[in-house]
Amino acid sequence: MSEETIKVGDKAPDFELERQDGGRFRLYELLKEKKKNVVLYFYPKDSTPGCTKQACGFRNQYELFKENGAEVVGISSDSVESHQKFERIHHLPFTLLSDRGSQIRKIYGVPRRLGLLPGRVTYIIDRNATVRYIFNSVSKPLEHVNIALDVLQELQQEEEVVCN
Repeated sequence: MSEETIKVGDKAPDFELERQDGGRFRLYELLKEKKKNVVLYFYPKDSTPGCTKQACGFRNQYELFKENGAEVVGISSDSVESHQKFERIHHLPFTLLSDRGSQIRKIYGVPRRLGLLPGRVTYIIDRNATVRYIFNSVSKPLEHVNIALDVLQELQQEEEVVCN
């Protein structure tokens, strides 16, 4: 199994997956249409303690993410039905994607923990589809939220400097 690892500065691979509402999601369409940065986070499993903490952290800060020009997208190998339940119970305002065969996880090179458990990695992707930051930590789900916000605020400042 050849897993390439995406690095900072790489172009984020485009992909298409099913959303929790049954519709299709395509990364490059979101970047092109919305002209926003994307917080793409891979997480192990719906409704587990760490993943719930992380999703609720993104939910609680969602307006700040939007203010900082970003859209949040979560990916796990859970089914669409599992995502629907997870979204409903925790009132998640962002997109959850079902990567049933872990193909996208493999394309991005998200490592497995102990070779078995799906990893937890967050990618900050700018409007030009360039990976600007990667945070990998299974055991610190809330740090993914805080670090993503910090990075997005820095990106916003960079964009303001370029525009002025």
